[in-house]
Amino acid sequence: MGDRLDPELLSILVCPASHAPLVEVGDWLYSTDPATRRRYPIREGIPIMLIDESEVVDESEFARIMKQTQEKVSR
Repeated sequence: MGDRLDPELLSILVCPASHAPLVEVGDWLYSTDPATRRRYPIREGIPIMLIDESEVVDESEFARIMKQTQEKVSR
């Protein structure tokens, strides 16, 4: 896992498919939109915000990631 993205950059990035906010988990940016459930890779510190490069995660993975990020925010 590489360095975290600049929080200011992360605050302006959105999912290209749904325009939902993103959360960083490891080397991925996850869309917070439950309808699309997309994740975008971060390669060498650069977010790859292309739909063709994204992956759709299954519902259980999406729920786990959203719960994990909510727990971090709650702390």
